[in-house]
Amino acid sequence: MSLSVSEIAREYSPFIYDQIDKIERTFHPSVTEDEELVRRALFAVRNQSVLFQRYIPLKKRLYISVQDVRSTDVMIDFYNKLLVCSCPQEGLCRHKVSVMLSLYQYLDSVQDWATKWREKKNVSLHVLASDRSPESWQAMVDEVMSHILKDNTTMDTYLISTMADNALTKLKKHLPFEREWQPLYNIFMELSVLNKIWEYLSTTNSRVHSDYFEYFFDRRFNSLQDQIQEITAKSRLFAMDPFYNALQLLVRELLTEREGHINRRMNLYLLFWDTMFIERSRAIQELEILENTLADQEDVTGEIIKNMFYIILKNYDAIRTNLKTIYEEHLLLYFGLAKFAVSKNDSIATELLLKAILPYLNKFLNNYLQPGYRQTYVKKVNKLYENLSLTEQEEQTLYSAFGVYGIQPFSMYLLKNKRYEEWAALHQLHPSSISYLESCGLREVLEEAPQTTLPLYHFYAMEEVSQKSRLNYKQAVRIWKMMKSAAKKSGKLGFWADYIQSVSEQYKRLRALQEELEKGNLLV
Repeated sequence: MSLSVSEIAREYSPFIYDQIDKIERTFHPSVTEDEELVRRALFAVRNQSVLFQRYIPLKKRLYISVQDVRSTDVMIDFYNKLLVCSCPQEGLCRHKVSVMLSLYQYLDSVQDWATKWREKKNVSLHVLASDRSPESWQAMVDEVMSHILKDNTTMDTYLISTMADNALTKLKKHLPFEREWQPLYNIFMELSVLNKIWEYLSTTNSRVHSDYFEYFFDRRFNSLQDQIQEITAKSRLFAMDPFYNALQLLVRELLTEREGHINRRMNLYLLFWDTMFIERSRAIQELEILENTLADQEDVTGEIIKNMFYIILKNYDAIRTNLKTIYEEHLLLYFGLAKFAVSKNDSIATELLLKAILPYLNKFLNNYLQPGYRQTYVKKVNKLYENLSLTEQEEQTLYSAFGVYGIQPFSMYLLKNKRYEEWAALHQLHPSSISYLESCGLREVLEEAPQTTLPLYHFYAMEEVSQKSRLNYKQAVRIWKMMKSAAKKSGKLGFWADYIQSVSEQYKRLRALQEELEKGNLLV
C-alpha cells in the first residue's frame, strides 16, 4: 500500500464525512435494529476487526477485510464514490459502517460520535407504538424525521424519495399486528412523513418546484390511493375515530399551510374527502373551519375549495354564486371538482361546473397547458363532457377550444349524432392518414354514408401518387380499392369508372403507376 491509512483518510475526508452523515441519517438510535447494527460496527472498530489490505492509487480504490462471523470484503472506490461489500445485505450494512468509522477515527473521535448519536434517542419507537393513539403515532414520525431532517440546511430534492423511504421503512417495523389497523397505520405514516418533508422544504427554502419533488409526491400519492382503497373495503371500528380526526387535520394542513403544487395538494385533499371522510357532519365542520382559515392563503383559492363541500352538501345555489368568477389558471382545480362531482354521482353539480368552465376552456388549453400535455388532457376533458347535454353553441365552444387536439373526440361526437357529412368535412379540413381516419370511425361512415368518404379517399390516394415511388403507388392502389368499395356501396360505380379512367389518363406517363393499376385490376 503506497499510502498510510491516515493519509488516505485525510485525502478523502470529504467523502468520509459525507458517508458518516449518511450513516447518521440512515440509522436511528430509537430503532432497535439500527442501534444493534451500529453497536456491532463500533465493536468491530474497537476490536480491530477492520483490516486495511491494499490501496491502488491509479484507480483510487481501497480494499478492506472485516473479520465478522465470517470474513467479509469491502471495497471503496473514491473516484466514483462507491462503497461495495461482499455480504448479501443491501444498502448500508454493519461492515460498511465499521469501515467508515475506522477511517473516521483518523479525522475525529469515534467515541464522541457514538455518544452524540446515542444522545439523539429520545424515546423508544417500540414504547410509542405500544400506546395506540394519534399522538403516539405522530410522536413516532417526529422522532424519526427529527433524525433524518436535521440542521435546517437546504435539502437537495433528489434525496427526498430516499429519505422518505428510509423513514417509512423504520416506521413500518412497528406495524400493528391486527389487519384491520394496518392500512390506517400506513396511511397515517405516509401522510405525516409527506407533511413533515414538505414543511422542512418550505422552512429551509429548498426547491419544491422540481421533477424530483413531483416524482416523490406522485409515489406517495399512489401509495396512499392503494392504502385508502384497502381501508374503505373494510368495516370501520369506533376506536379509529380519533385517527380519522387526526388525518383530517393533516390533510387540511397540507392544503392550507404548504406552498407550491396547489393542483397536487388539491388532488390529495379531494382523495380523502371522496373516500375516507364521508360523514355529512364532518363536512359541515370542515367547511366552517376553512371559511375562517383560507382568507389569507396566497396560492389556494378558497372559493374553489369551498365548492367541494357545497357538492357534498348539495348546496347548488352556493355553487352557482361561486362560479360567477372563474380564472383560466385555476381550471385544473375546477376539473378536479368536476371529477369529484362525477364520483359522487351528482349530475347537477357536474353540469354546473362543466358549463361554467366552458367559456374559459380555449384560453386555458392554449395558454396555460404545455403543448405536450394538450392531446392527453383533451381526451380526459372530453370524457367529462360526453354525457352532458350541450346546446349547439356550447358544442361549438367545446370543440373549437379543443382545436386540432380534439379531432378524434369531435369525430366521435359527430358520429354519435349521425352528422356524417360534417365528419368528412372535418377530416378534409385537417388531413392525417387512413389509419387515423379508422381510429376516428371511418368504418361506421362507410356503413352509413359511404358517398361522403369518396373525396377523402381521392385526397389520400393523390398524396401517395405525388411521392412518385412504386411503394407509394402500391399504397395508392390500396386506397383506390377502398374507394371503389365505397362507390359500390353508395351506388356510384359509374362515377368510379369515369374517375379511375381520368386518373389513368392524367398519369399515363408514369409507367410504374400504370403497372400497379393493372395489377390491382382497377382499369376497366
